[in-house]
This record gives sequence, structure tokens and C-alpha cells, in this order.
Amino acid sequence: MLVLFVKSGKERKGRELRLSNMLALCFRVPKRNLNLLEYQSKKLLEESGVAIQNFRILEGKKDADLLKDFNVNEYVVKAQILAGGRGKGHFDNGFKGGVHITKDRSEVIPLVEKMVGHKLITKQTPKDGILVKKVMVADSINIVRETYLSIVMDREHNGPVLIASPDGGMDIEAVAEDTPDRIKTIPINITSGISRAQAVDVARFLEFKGALIEKAADEITKLYGLFTKVDAVQIEINPLAETDDGRVISVDAKLNFDDNAQFRQKDIFAMEVHEDTDPKEIEASKYNLNYIAMEGNIGCLVNGAGLAMATMDIIKLNGGSPANFLDVGGNVKEDQVLKAFQILTSDANVKAILVNVFGGIVNCATIANGIVNATKTMNLQVPLIVRLEGTNVKAAKKILEQSGLKIESAYDLDEAAKKAVQSI
Repeated sequence: MLVLFVKSGKERKGRELRLSNMLALCFRVPKRNLNLLEYQSKKLLEESGVAIQNFRILEGKKDADLLKDFNVNEYVVKAQILAGGRGKGHFDNGFKGGVHITKDRSEVIPLVEKMVGHKLITKQTPKDGILVKKVMVADSINIVRETYLSIVMDREHNGPVLIASPDGGMDIEAVAEDTPDRIKTIPINITSGISRAQAVDVARFLEFKGALIEKAADEITKLYGLFTKVDAVQIEINPLAETDDGRVISVDAKLNFDDNAQFRQKDIFAMEVHEDTDPKEIEASKYNLNYIAMEGNIGCLVNGAGLAMATMDIIKLNGGSPANFLDVGGNVKEDQVLKAFQILTSDANVKAILVNVFGGIVNCATIANGIVNATKTMNLQVPLIVRLEGTNVKAAKKILEQSGLKIESAYDLDEAAKKAVQSI
């Protein structure tokens, strides 16, 4: 049972914020959400032979030569950010729309220059918008009909499932609710893969006719091949379109990947885009550390989400406010402790650091050696209060005492929190 005691709306809001942050860690499961820009997803499709619109990536005038051999009837110019609603958005320089269409190639570069280097603001971006660094210029195709296709890793079926609907270009959840007969779900044998008969059956269900049935079946087979090749947990094509010149094109693609496969999909994960993520959080993840920023001035180094919550609450109880917390986990090494200190102190608001570690799996001596090394290496200038308990704690305390460094030890968490608050 969880019991919360709060006295004011402000305290309640702060407690709820800390609770939501902590629950995100307490119940963390594999995220499976690598963020890729639209053009990056299209490149992956193209590499697997999936039919897409031809496109170029531009950053400004310096890339004008990329358009010399790009002759199409109509160009679609799209700002590349991780947010929807780009067409109806606006830029911080007053330019309207993150998606433009033109038949005149000479207008492309001026459009690109109005986008790159400026922040695009849409309903899905932060209020200040997201900086546009690249623009995709693609062949604007004439779509006759839109269908929907996705392949997902489904727990209920213990493997991949193909979901299809002839009603593409719209909210698939609404289609499933209003006209469930327009949705087809096919479990795929993960060992043998999708069969030709299954691919053709799906193409017919998507209402492709004549020669387009075989073309659509080819695209479906290639998409499944990509799904397994890149360790995807979802590939969503909406729409999978039929064009006026008899092609079947994947116009818009969403790909999600299994983060447990990062070790064998290094090239893909290296493409990840971090547009609105705290750089300190990104840096921490590189060292298997979990970092969350807060709004106070006491940095917290802990092991375990529950201990972090308790640490921040005791700091608040003693009149202080946590600036952040960094969870080093259960298998921490000395070099990770050093990195943890570097990340904590990179926040200019941090005026003191409180270390609260309970050594169950963690060896307290490892933490102590890491603290001493970090303090010496960084020439730490803020007060440091350490409370250690658990495995090898006597050796750990001896290491701290014999270091000759200004490290304030505490018997329990309440004493540690009081010392941290008083040190500022």
C-alpha cells in the first residue's frame, strides 16, 4: 500500500511529478521506441527493395547540385522533425507550413532555406518548436487509392502479425471500431515467414486488381523481410498507395525497433534522433545509468528507483529540493560512478550532492572507490554527503575515511538529507 501525506497544492504537484518520474523507472520495460526521421525510415525501406517515392535530403544552397538529376513533375518539400502536423505548422521566422508542393525546381532551394536553421512549431512540438536541420525533397506522386498495412510483434500470438485494411490514409483504430470487417489480421509463422499465398491473399483483401495484385504481394513480402532483418517490433505503412501510373508505393512509414537488439543493429541505432531529450539523460544512457532532471539544487546519486523516491522525499521533508537524481543500478562499476558525478555536476543548479546507496547487489566498496576517484579526478567543489549501507559497508566507510577528502558521512538517510540541506 502506498500512502502519501501532502499539505499543499504545490507540495502535491511536486510529489505527483516525482512519483510519475519514479514509476516510469519502477515499471520500466524494454522501450522499443527508436526515433527515426521520415527520410531515415524511407532509406531503410529503399535498402530492402521496397518501392518508395524518390527523394533527396537537403540542408541549404550547398546541396543544390543534388537536384540537377532530380527531374519530376512535382516536388514535395518536407521539413524533417519528429512531430506530426508539419503541414499546418509555422516557423519562428514567420514562414508558414512545414510541407510545400511546387512544380518549379527553382523554388525548392528557397523553400529549404526558409526551413533549415529555424524552429518549426506544430501541435505536437514543444511551444518553442523543434529546430529543422534537414529537409526532404520528394517526388510528389498522384495517389489513386490508399490502403493500410502493418506488421507488429504481438504478445497474444507470440510472434508477428500482419494487419491490413483497404481503408488507408486514416485512423486505423477508428476503422477497426466502426467497420471491423474492413480489418484483416494474419498471424505469421516467425520461422517460415510470410508465404506467397498469404501475401497474395492480403493484396486481394486490400482490393488491388489485375497486375497490381502481384505487385502488392511483392511489396508485402519485402516489408516482412525488412521487419525481420532489422529486428523491428512494428512496421506501419499508411498509406500503402496505388498510383495513377500503376505502382504500389509505401508513402509514409513508421518503424519501431526492439531495443534489446541494439547490439546487432548498431548502424540503425546510431541514426537515432534526440530532438527534445535532455542531453544529460542521453549521456547517462550510454553508460547504463538512468537520469531524471528536477528543479532543486541537491543532486542525488542512488541505486534503485524506490530508494531514489525515498531520498527525494526526505530531502523535501528537511526543507531542501532535489535538482535531479541518477540511478546507477545494481551492477555499477567505478568508472560509472565517475560518469555519474560528471553528469550530476553538469547541472549548474547543483549546489550539493547526496549519495544514498543500499548495497544489496551493489558492493559498497565499489561505490566508495568510485566516489574517491571521482572527487579527485573532478576536483569536486560542492559539498558531498554520503550514506552507505549494506554489502561490504565497513570497508567502504574505511575507504572514505582514509581518502583525506572532504566527504561528509551520514549514519542514516534522515541525517544525510539534513546535512545536504544545511550544506547549501
